[in-house]
Amino acid sequence: MRLLKILFAMSFAAVLICVCPMPAVCQTLPAASVHPALSDPPQRTKTSRGHEGDPVNIAFIGSETDLHRTLCLAGWFAADATTLKTSLKIVAAVVVRKPYDHAPVSDLYLWDRKQDAAFEQPVGKSPKQRHHVRFWRSAEVNEEGHPLWLGAATYDERVELSRTTGITHRIAPDVDKERDKIIHDAHGSGSLGHAYFIEPFHRAMKGKNGGGDPYYTDGRLAVGIISVRK
Repeated sequence: MRLLKILFAMSFAAVLICVCPMPAVCQTLPAASVHPALSDPPQRTKTSRGHEGDPVNIAFIGSETDLHRTLCLAGWFAADATTLKTSLKIVAAVVVRKPYDHAPVSDLYLWDRKQDAAFEQPVGKSPKQRHHVRFWRSAEVNEEGHPLWLGAATYDERVELSRTTGITHRIAPDVDKERDKIIHDAHGSGSLGHAYFIEPFHRAMKGKNGGGDPYYTDGRLAVGIISVRK
């Protein structure tokens, strides 16, 4: 009986389930059949010191141009690179409550490198609170030649002083809410052909990021297939 239970659980590992209203047919497929980079993807980002960071919870399949276009159409802004100038600018924007739609994000690491792209959606009049996501491009591509953009989406709910960067954001614990918002926004823009959940994806349903902020998740990874109209 115990062996049967184990086999039953294994049969549901890495299965995709449709997340949002899509075209008529929504298949259930093994994760690796959707994209080769999903055969053994990392589950957590890393900080520059090697500590576990934010959880991976979202992915898109498509070209870099399509990723940027999709999130732009969905009302998101590409984050500026972190430099002395942009670091001072975000500090000033938070202090005087001034908008900075392209505010930089701190670096996190996946596949031994910092994010390849980052996007945000401001909340309120300053970058103190914002939706944001970092993406890393996979080395593997699918049959169409498109990479997987593996991402970590969180909500910055407040800021605190930092000795290294001036300020640091603290994230809200419900990371699934941010994952679902991005898929919803991208779908609403008309840029997604399909969207799926991989479940189970995470083995640990709760934890803390590199800044010590607690988070919880249902353990699923959302995957969006970009289909931008030409």
